[in-house]
Amino acid sequence: MINEIQDERYHVADEAIYDAFFLVLREKELDKITVSDVIKRAGIVRSTFYNHFENIPALVTAVEDKTIQDIFSLMEKFHPHNDREMCRSYFQTICEYTMTNPFLAKLLRQPEGGAFFEKFITMFHRYVSDVMQNTDPSHHSKEEFSYMIACVIGSTIGVLHKWSAENFQAPPEVVAGILTQSFIAVMVPFIS
Repeated sequence: MINEIQDERYHVADEAIYDAFFLVLREKELDKITVSDVIKRAGIVRSTFYNHFENIPALVTAVEDKTIQDIFSLMEKFHPHNDREMCRSYFQTICEYTMTNPFLAKLLRQPEGGAFFEKFITMFHRYVSDVMQNTDPSHHSKEEFSYMIACVIGSTIGVLHKWSAENFQAPPEVVAGILTQSFIAVMVPFIS
């Protein structure tokens, strides 16, 4: 029972730190954020921050890892079929996640994503390998199929980049519709 309470408090403090970091990130550039900024927003003491993270770069690494895990969790729940509403719902979720994650939005706006995109690409390659082992495309080679997956994800990142660079002016429903149309037009005929 005591361990459960401690685990929950640790998790609550973690979430408070992440939330505070995201709030500060909306106001400051990443390289200007300090531990003081985060603890003031989180309503915690300095020692609590240091019980969770060594410093701001360690927090950034944790945020990168959490963002990547969130994205891949969304991807794992998506099972492509020729179902426009399911695709739209998936892409709507991706759009809303991008809008609410200021870390991801800022990375998408910048010309370089640094360590985040390196980690993302590494995980993406693992994901494609897993998909390829569990999929038997009917009339295309596994290599062709892996390139098609890369094409769809690359175009999705490109659209999200443009959308975030324009400060999310288009409604997420519109962007989700564009991504859905692209997916249905390109990927579904390829896997059918």
